[in-house]
Amino acid sequence: MAFRDIPIVLSSNIKAVLHDADTQELIVHFNNGGSYFYQGVSVEKADGFTQADSPGKYLHNNIKGQHVHTKIG
Repeated sequence: MAFRDIPIVLSSNIKAVLHDADTQELIVHFNNGGSYFYQGVSVEKADGFTQADSPGKYLHNNIKGQHVHTKIG
């Protein structure tokens, strides 16, 4: 696995977003200490975080409910 850091604007909710293009896995680290692993997230969808005015809204509208996820932290 080769996760890359997805640059995001300052967020009150999300601390960091990591993506592996080969496995299409996404990890989202939240400011509250929690982390979630999402499966089947394309490079294009992951890169959408870089364009988003609000990473939290982008996650809610484009990732949550559309991809299998697991809490990992």
